[in-house]
Amino acid sequence: MNAREATIALNMLPKIGPVRVRRLLEYFGNASEILHASEHALTQVAGIGNETANVLNDWESHIDLSAELADAKERDIQIVTEEDEDYPESLRNMYDPPLALYVWGELSSRDKHAISIVGSRKTTIYGRETARKVALELASAGFTIISGMARGIDTYAHEGAVAANGRTIAVLGSGLGQIYPPENMALAEKIASGQGAVISEFPLNTFPDKRTFPMRNRIVAAWGNALVVVECPQWSGSMITANLAIDMGKSIYAVPGPIDRPSSAGCNLLIRNGATLLSQAGDIIEDFSQLPLVELPQCQRSKPMGMPVPELNEDEKLILKHLAGDDLGLDQLVALTGLAIPQLLPTLLKLEMKKCIHQLPGPRYKIASMS
Repeated sequence: MNAREATIALNMLPKIGPVRVRRLLEYFGNASEILHASEHALTQVAGIGNETANVLNDWESHIDLSAELADAKERDIQIVTEEDEDYPESLRNMYDPPLALYVWGELSSRDKHAISIVGSRKTTIYGRETARKVALELASAGFTIISGMARGIDTYAHEGAVAANGRTIAVLGSGLGQIYPPENMALAEKIASGQGAVISEFPLNTFPDKRTFPMRNRIVAAWGNALVVVECPQWSGSMITANLAIDMGKSIYAVPGPIDRPSSAGCNLLIRNGATLLSQAGDIIEDFSQLPLVELPQCQRSKPMGMPVPELNEDEKLILKHLAGDDLGLDQLVALTGLAIPQLLPTLLKLEMKKCIHQLPGPRYKIASMS
């Protein structure tokens, strides 16, 4: 069993979870060592009690790794771990990145330019039409649409991206062998057949429950460069996803609605608390415009014939000034610029979308080279 297979095995084990596995990996170095460790050695790791140690030590009696791998191969499902190049970079930078992603369809480098869209399962005509229209226009502009393929707003967001012949990623709160909701099977097949991917961090035959949906929501929040909330009550899963995205430093957009409708209370509250009011997809396209630019620092100086020059705000100029000498990590940029993480991350994203900088593993950032 190689390290990749060991990681998939750890992901299948009950009541372990990505945070505990991260601690174990820091202590033992790799996934294979964890599965071969003694119970005593395992309990030396913070958060690993006797019950968890027993599950890890006797892991083969809890799961059938060979059957899982064979089933995934038969269904034409890839299992991607952080060791694979296809693993989304935006998820690597999470506090608790998924140990494994089951992928039905194909991931693409284009998916790093993504917008997440969420909303209520109980929708109005206004919400459904808005979700579909915004997703269609964003997908037409080249963004990948990320959502959870739940009933309601999620479904219409995916359908809008498909109608635009664009890309969309459906992140499930169940295993790929238990597509939920079942009435979206045709939509899932359409997405997987060439317009993106249906993914899950859960083993193939995992049924959805109250635990799996919040875990799914954190991936939706982390994957997109920004999060759009179309329609939701004040207390809802969509508001939880929005709060997760806020904690991650994502840009939040909310579609306003009538003040007397509970279905719009969540969006109106987000706007009141600082989210950007979204009136059309063009608001996002303008904020994250992908311009064909030349190598810096020329993008701050003269404009070569036929090449648009981006307008840079003071924060963007400050970041570029400090990146002029060498590539830098987030902690270094915080120290040098004085910008807090919630302010720094969206600014870095805008510079990347303007092709002024490149993101490196770590993450680290450097000035973009001449293409």
